[in-house]
Amino acid sequence: MSRLDSETKRKLREMGISALVDAIDIQDDALTMGMVFEERIKLAVDDAHAAFTHAKVEGLIRRAGLRYPNADLRRVDLLEQRGLDRGVIAQLGTCQFISRQQNVVFQGFTGSGKSY
Repeated sequence: MSRLDSETKRKLREMGISALVDAIDIQDDALTMGMVFEERIKLAVDDAHAAFTHAKVEGLIRRAGLRYPNADLRRVDLLEQRGLDRGVIAQLGTCQFISRQQNVVFQGFTGSGKSY
């Protein structure tokens, strides 16, 4: 049973904090009932923040209009004939070039797989 009444939940949702309400509802089990308030609220805020961050990233990816929005460096074929260096790909995956304000340019013939 939830410790928040329906009016409190409504107010939180009205304020745009529905992820926190959902996180608190998930906590209503025997394990979390024994926790002190500070631990429960920290856990709920962490869960709500994770949901917020996930939704934000999903929205940014959707608005970017990427051709391959589910592309993943772990799925890139690093076959020798493609000439890709595993170390360079791993370094690009850290996205440090963004904080260093550097550009990345992929060059190759048409159909050589630059898009993915």
